[in-house]
Amino acid sequence: MFDKILIANRGEIACRVIKSARKMGIKTVAIYSDADKQALHVQMADEAVHIGPPPANQSYIVIDKVMDAIRKSGAQAVHPGYGFLSENSKFAEALAAEGVAFVGPPVGAIEKMGDKITSKKIAQEAKVSTVPGYMGLIEDAEDAVKISNQVGYPVMIKASAGGGGKGMRIAWNDEEAREGFQSSKNEAANSFGDDRIFIEKFVTQPRHIEIQVLCDAHGNGVYLGERECSIQRRNQKVVEEAPSPFLDEATRKAMGEQSVALAKAVGYASAGTVEFIVDGDKNFYFLEMNTRLQVEHPVTELITGVDLVEQMIRVANGEPLSITQDDVKLQGWAIENRLYAEDPYRNFLPSIGRLTRYRPPAETKAYTPGTQPGGAGDVVVRNDTGVYEGGEISMYYDPMIAKLCTWAPTRDKAVEAMRVALDSFEVEGIGHNLPFLSAVMDHPIFMAGDMTTAFIEEQYPDGFDGVALPEAQLKRVAAAAAAMYRVAEIRRTRVSGRMDNHERRVGKKWVVSLQGQDFAVKVKADKDGSTIKFDDGSKLRVASDWTPGDQLAEVDVDGPLVLKVGKLPGGFRLRTRGADMTVHVRTPRQAELAKLMPEKVAPDTSKMLLCPMPGLIVKVDVEVGDEVQEGQALCTVEAMKMENILRAEKTTVVTKINAAAGDSLAVDDVIMEFE
Repeated sequence: MFDKILIANRGEIACRVIKSARKMGIKTVAIYSDADKQALHVQMADEAVHIGPPPANQSYIVIDKVMDAIRKSGAQAVHPGYGFLSENSKFAEALAAEGVAFVGPPVGAIEKMGDKITSKKIAQEAKVSTVPGYMGLIEDAEDAVKISNQVGYPVMIKASAGGGGKGMRIAWNDEEAREGFQSSKNEAANSFGDDRIFIEKFVTQPRHIEIQVLCDAHGNGVYLGERECSIQRRNQKVVEEAPSPFLDEATRKAMGEQSVALAKAVGYASAGTVEFIVDGDKNFYFLEMNTRLQVEHPVTELITGVDLVEQMIRVANGEPLSITQDDVKLQGWAIENRLYAEDPYRNFLPSIGRLTRYRPPAETKAYTPGTQPGGAGDVVVRNDTGVYEGGEISMYYDPMIAKLCTWAPTRDKAVEAMRVALDSFEVEGIGHNLPFLSAVMDHPIFMAGDMTTAFIEEQYPDGFDGVALPEAQLKRVAAAAAAMYRVAEIRRTRVSGRMDNHERRVGKKWVVSLQGQDFAVKVKADKDGSTIKFDDGSKLRVASDWTPGDQLAEVDVDGPLVLKVGKLPGGFRLRTRGADMTVHVRTPRQAELAKLMPEKVAPDTSKMLLCPMPGLIVKVDVEVGDEVQEGQALCTVEAMKMENILRAEKTTVVTKINAAAGDSLAVDDVIMEFE
């Protein structure tokens, strides 16, 4: 076995590889850019080597720099993680020339299946059903428009070397094909150092289901079940689960056997994923093969008990697989939610900055990758992350902060465990998608398992603006807020140094205002908690050990309720189940007077184009004096390896431009003004 492995990656996947290597007794080497000097993966590794400036195309994807780090460290093998150089055949060749093992498939398999164009040709030759498209390379934007018309709109414009949603655009007309081609080409070049593009038919209403395969160099191969990855945004997966609530055993077996056969056809040896789109009749079509470890691999590990990273290392060391297909048993249900540094209230635009608070829910201590959860009462919480409290979320890399996973014997229990885990996850200092993830977990379509890849687009067509809790849930939150406010008021009565005859008295009657509703309540406290009586005669029992200053409250209000708590004058900011609420707790007289207070009016920014995220201006498409039409591109902003085209919301005239290509802007900086 290897003595030392270098991880040619960063963030949570580097940390994940370190955990398995450590379990196997293998020393690890991290590489890092200037931006990652204090990163968690650098701290976890046995040693670390600096490889250059923050941009990935000057550090993490520069093969020569990574090879220098390998030589300096004396590493015998390299695990590439995902993204960066993980599917780069030139990198694998460079390692082979140096006599260093690549913890991944052979070069030939990478070239044949890692390239989406070539892999589809091979699949077609093998009589595998594939999505209609143009498999050749596209020269320019006009060529892309011509091919798109031949294939038929809508089309998917994709980077040949792409992954993780980078370099992918859906085009519904010629103009979108023209713009999408150039943006996909730019993103592909920046993210993968390969700007080749191809086009295929975009199949509407599909499910995205993928099969995990594991093969060795001795001709053995198994499939480890499927992952349902249909909930996606901008072609990037957000929620994954295993198994799929849609597949039956016969379809699973057919997809699995076809995937293994395809892998064996190219001499595959390592962990890999064969992706399919599946229609409503369970017909499945080969989409692509990812010749690397997938982001969402933890859910497969949770239901099979197989440590995929360990298996990849063992295969790279020449060992045969220790399991056969008969040994693979799917047990229970696993859910993964990807926590992104993206602000759901700003159309999920990237958010950067310092993590002033980062407190994930407690992981199940008994669980480690490579072990399968056991008894019927077990619930597992796992959080794969690459950040820590006080760390910086950089504009240079992918915005994923963590992958929160839960396992339970049934899907319903795994989802409920995820709801509690999301409510317990404390993240402050940046915008993040925790509220949105909570909303998805409670959505009827997700709960029924009926989602397609159009789920987010269809269910949130106007973006995400928070969750309006049903009245029964609001009453529970109101009851908790009343009991908590009473505790805080009692604390305030105990402040020392009061003036004589200025004793503060805590009343029993309050009015709790939240999400546009007022609940008049009466609080009756005893040593075990409080009984909250509402005006309609209903009562709720509240028990909690919350004390003022705690930012997380685990409350029992006729059942468990987890609240993130922020202090506000006269109340709290409470967050739960995707709802972000300003909660006022007032005396009846205060509530009466509050209704007379005027509302604060937000400033008018309708004649300005504001930068929606911290980022770099790539180009400005208009000039002062130009008349622009609704939907016309105004400028392009790049952040976290993604290009975002900002468009005019109405027909108007540009009167002032405050930024130029190359400028770095903060959130809400004024890019241009209109008449």
